[in-house]
Amino acid sequence: MLDTEELLSRGVDKVYPSKEALAEVLRSGKKLKLYQGFDPTGDKLHLGHLVGLRKLADWQKLGHHAVFLIGDGTGQAGDPSGKTKSREKFFTRDELRKNATDYVKQAEKIIKFDGNNPVEIKFNGDWLNRLNYGDILELLGYFSWQQLGERDLFQERIKSGDPLIMREALYPLFQAYDSVVMDVDLEVGGSDQTFNMLMGRTLMRAMKGKEKFVMTTPLLSDSSGKKIGKSEGNVVALDDEPNDLFGKVMAFPDGVIVKCFEYLTRVPMEEAREVESKMSAGENPMEFKKALAFKIVADLNNEEAARAARNNFEETFSKGGVPKDVQTVSAPEDRPLGEILLEQGLVKSKTEFNRLNKEGAIKEMENGVYRIGKHRFLKILRE
Repeated sequence: MLDTEELLSRGVDKVYPSKEALAEVLRSGKKLKLYQGFDPTGDKLHLGHLVGLRKLADWQKLGHHAVFLIGDGTGQAGDPSGKTKSREKFFTRDELRKNATDYVKQAEKIIKFDGNNPVEIKFNGDWLNRLNYGDILELLGYFSWQQLGERDLFQERIKSGDPLIMREALYPLFQAYDSVVMDVDLEVGGSDQTFNMLMGRTLMRAMKGKEKFVMTTPLLSDSSGKKIGKSEGNVVALDDEPNDLFGKVMAFPDGVIVKCFEYLTRVPMEEAREVESKMSAGENPMEFKKALAFKIVADLNNEEAARAARNNFEETFSKGGVPKDVQTVSAPEDRPLGEILLEQGLVKSKTEFNRLNKEGAIKEMENGVYRIGKHRFLKILRE
C-alpha cells in the first residue's frame, strides 16, 4: 500500500520548498492539483518518461487531480534543458500535434484517463498561442535578465561561445505560465527541468500569491553519468515490441538494476533492497536483470508477452540463436545492405551503418538473417 513517505521519496530527487512542507499539506487531507508536461518533439514516450509517469500514477491512486500536459506550445520554443548547443530544428505546432497523436495511448499503459479520478489531458498551445504582444510583455515584466542568466546551462553556452537563441532563453517563462493558467499546487518533472519548474514557483507567487510545490524525479543514469534509456542510439520506447524491449533492458549496465526497480517498477522496495544485497554479496546480476526486464515488459504489455519475450531472449541471446519471429523483407540481389537497413529503420543513417559495420556489429548469421548490434535482427530474401 502506497503511503506518504513512499510517495515523497520513491523515484524522487528533491521537493521544493521541502519534503516536510509538502508532507504537512498532505497530512491536512488536502487533495492537490498537479501536472507533468511532455513536449512532443518526438513521437515516442520512452523509459525516461516512465519515471515521471510512475509518480503521476502514484498521485492519481491517492485521489489527487493529475494533469497530463502535452507541450504543443512550449515545444515550439524549444526546451534547451540538457542541450549544450542550440537546436538545428524548431518544431511547428502542427508537427508537435502530429507527434503527440499516440502519446495518450502510450501513457495509458501507466496512468488512467478514464474511470474514477481520471488523469486530465491538456495542451498548452491552447493558451500559449493566444498570448498577444501585451501579454508577453507583462509576462516578461515578472523576471529579470539576471534570473535567467543564473541558469548553469546558459552560463555554459556563453562561456563556450555557443549561441543562446532568445526563443530558448525564454522557454522557462512559457513553462512557468503553464502553472499559473492551470492553477496547480504541484509540478512533477525530471531534475533537468528544475530551473524551469522553479521559475513557475516564482511566477505563481507573483501573479497569484500562491505556493507551488515542485517535485523533481531523478534521471536514470549509470555510474559515469550517461543517461540510460537509449540503446545503440535508439530510444527505448514504451510501445517497443516486447522482444525488443526485453532485449534493450537486458543491455543496461548492471549498476542500474536496483535504480530501475525503484524508478521504473512498483515492486515493493523491500524486494529492490534485497536485490541490491544479493548483488553486493556476489550473486550473478543476470537473473535480476531478467526479472527487471520481465516486470517492465509485463507492466507495459502483459505477463504472457513478458514470458514469451523472456523465452525468446534465453533462446536467442543466451544460446546464440536467431529469433523465431525475425522480421523478414524482400530486396533485389544487388541492393546494398546499408540501404535496406536504413529503409527498415534498423540504422539511422549511412554513417551509423558504416560505423557499426566497421566495428563488426553487423553480422550475417544464417539463411540471410543479419544481426545488427545486440538485439536487432532482419532476414533478407534476395530476389
